[in-house]
Parts: sequence; structure tokens; C-alpha cells
Amino acid sequence: MNLIITCARHLEPETEEELMDVLEELGDPDLKVSITNMSGILTADTKLDPIEVVKKIKTMIIDEPWSIRYCLRIIPIQKIIETGIEEIEKSVDDLSDQILDDETYRISIEKRNSDLSSQEIITKIANKIKNKVSLEFPDKIILIEILGNKTGISILKKSDILSTEKTKRSLSD
Repeated sequence: MNLIITCARHLEPETEEELMDVLEELGDPDLKVSITNMSGILTADTKLDPIEVVKKIKTMIIDEPWSIRYCLRIIPIQKIIETGIEEIEKSVDDLSDQILDDETYRISIEKRNSDLSSQEIITKIANKIKNKVSLEFPDKIILIEILGNKTGISILKKSDILSTEKTKRSLSD
């Protein structure tokens, strides 16, 4: 899995079909999409760079706002691990060289089907990263997406995450 996709509840099959069509158009006819047991959440495994996929889909929305109807958010994932505080801490440490010395960061955790302590995860990660924190305007976001026993981790710029509502709203402004 290197993409997490959110959609409205009960529209997962339509979202899956839309995603498969879009990624085939972008050059991945072998996309593997899974509808999770969590309502409104799909995962996908593409051979394409997931951050580039998001950029290209944003361009599609700007050119043809009607082309994406079901995907609400598309989140690129850089690393998949078994869910556990130590594993999350180690994986973020492995990826943290993506945050340059002068960049600020924030940690965002989205938990589904997990009772891990978000505060404990944030504390352990923040203790290892010496950069300044900016909750409002971070240069990088350490994104931790917990989906039950699997966790996706990425270090991204805000622009690397696709939120179709925000993209479409900015077109109408």
C-alpha cells in the first residue's frame, strides 16, 4: 500500500473504479486497490511515485474539476509497518532526514481501529527531532496513518496531500 484514499461512506466501489480509471490514465494499469473494513477508507498499491500521483491528480482537477467525484482525500504513503509504538518511532527516525535543518514540522496522527496513545507516539517522535515545531504552518508534516494492525508513515509537504474539496474550493475563489 502506498496510497490511502478516503471517500464518503458506502461509495467505496465507485471510488475504487474511479481510482483505477485515473491511475490507468496516468500510466499504471496494474493498480491494486483494496476496500478496507473501515467505512470510507481504501488503500492502493501503485507502481507510480505516490507523491507524483497526487500532483498529477491535482492538475487533473484544475483542468477538469468533474473528473474526480468520489475520492475525497488521497494520501501518499512512504513506508508501511506493523502497528506498534517502537516500530513507528524507528520508521519516523529512518525517514526524518527528509526534514532539513532549517525546516519546521508537525506530527499528525490519524488512528482507526487502534487504541495506541497518540500523545505517547508524538512525545517519543518529538524527543528525537531537534527541529522547531510549527502546528499552523509547518514545512513538513510527519503523517502517521494507523489502520488497525498496519501503519502508513510519510514525511510530506502540505501540498503532497490531495484534498479534493480544498482543491475544488480554491478553483471557485
